[in-house]
Amino acid sequence: MRVECKIDEKYKEPYAVLHINRMTQAIAKLITMLEKEEADSMALVAMQERKTYFLESEEIELARTEGREVVCYDRLRKRYILNKPLYELEDMLDIHFARISKSTIINIRQIDHVEAGFNGTMELVMKNGVTDYISRSFRKAFKERLGLR
Repeated sequence: MRVECKIDEKYKEPYAVLHINRMTQAIAKLITMLEKEEADSMALVAMQERKTYFLESEEIELARTEGREVVCYDRLRKRYILNKPLYELEDMLDIHFARISKSTIINIRQIDHVEAGFNGTMELVMKNGVTDYISRSFRKAFKERLGLR
């Protein structure tokens, strides 16, 4: 895809025009991301040891449900409790995040490696060392997202 960006001080706010021959899932996600740019630039509110933190999405390696809590882990493997359900978090995060199971969303830029497991499962290891499993129902979409077969 060819991308052109013009910077001009006469524009008070960003304005984008896409010239496409058909709508794809990637373009639809891009449009959604651009339309809610202001909301996406807001930090996620997270709690750790009775303190409130504001995390940028690029700091998050993995978010998942653990019991009744939705938690995330950052690059230093710090664990934070989030104040949003996982489905809302998935809508807020950018195109660099992918769901790998009903209970886990990962930052694909922070994957260290993936290992094939028994019974068709795949174990995912993040750069911070946190591990999780890609469930069978999400495996095909995950492989396609990374360009694997």
